[in-house]
Amino acid sequence: MEMQTFLPSDILKSYIKYYWVFATDQQSINDAIYPSGYLELAINISEGEVVSVLNDRYIGMPPVEVLGQLTAPARIIAGKQTTLLVTRFYPHATGLFFPNRIADFTDDSVDLLDVFKTDTVDLHARMMDQRTLAQKIGILDGFLVRQLIKSQKNLSQISLVESICRYAGTGGDGPDIEQLALQHGVSARYIQKLFLDCIGITPKRFFNIRRFNKSLDLVRKAQESLTSIAYECGYYDQAHFIREFKAFSGVTPSRFLQPALLENTTGI
Repeated sequence: MEMQTFLPSDILKSYIKYYWVFATDQQSINDAIYPSGYLELAINISEGEVVSVLNDRYIGMPPVEVLGQLTAPARIIAGKQTTLLVTRFYPHATGLFFPNRIADFTDDSVDLLDVFKTDTVDLHARMMDQRTLAQKIGILDGFLVRQLIKSQKNLSQISLVESICRYAGTGGDGPDIEQLALQHGVSARYIQKLFLDCIGITPKRFFNIRRFNKSLDLVRKAQESLTSIAYECGYYDQAHFIREFKAFSGVTPSRFLQPALLENTTGI
């Protein structure tokens, strides 16, 4: 399996983290995928078949898929010689590119055809007509620029969500939403709604997933004790860390470190 990343055009750099390519060679794969805090748009630019396993549901991947925020571990099963071109949106900016409430996509695989109708068919056909990966990315980039220009979303709302996403909470469970609401002159309920509309999950879940990913990186490096990782990531204690790690990965940190699991996980 091979992974590459590519930057979007300048107009999209504030909204899209990167494009990345997921590719299998001569072997099929069955890999774990974990909550990342990002929604992704995945386009199958090959003849390979892909199945997502979400909450025990086996979902065949459409040509262009919106993979919403995950709140539990999932799996991806990809056949030989499969290549996916994936867009990873910054969490606060996701709502700028889709007419839907982003919570509609959470823990689900949605065919983009159900969102944009004929535009999706045209996008995939034009990409498949291109010979090189750079040309395919160019078509995708242009499509997303047009969606951004057509967006009717309130930019002040997006700016508020971005500001809260950047907030580094000092407590074990992220920021004090009541205090943030007071600082921004809005209600806590309004912030909760904004997160569901723009990111797809609540602020608490978003910060818990972000904290989990920090701990996941440290566990993968295997250079610190679990106790040190727990406190470095803001957990109350080691038991709290293990409980949340298992909720998002399906296994405990010590089990995750076993070679068979380390070799069968996908993430970037």
